[in-house]
Amino acid sequence: MQPRDLDWSRQYSSFRTPVFGRSVVATSQPLAARAGIDALMRGGNAVDAALTAAITLTVVEPTMNGVGGDAFALVWDGHMLHGLNASGRAPKAWTR
Repeated sequence: MQPRDLDWSRQYSSFRTPVFGRSVVATSQPLAARAGIDALMRGGNAVDAALTAAITLTVVEPTMNGVGGDAFALVWDGHMLHGLNASGRAPKAWTR
């Protein structure tokens, strides 16, 4: 099943498919998940969907997610696996 095959007529569907043919977006908030799926439907990739969902979470769940939060990611670009560990404090020199 692809995102375009879902019935979006109801704001929150009672049936949620956790796995699509080639993609999945999972968040703690349905509006953020929907935003991530929309990014994929518009031709974006997994990174686009993740950033869209995270930015949406900052708005719809501001006490759970935000600009100062940590980020962890594993991204396969087709040739190499990249890892991101953006956690902890930033060096003092970065604030100037």
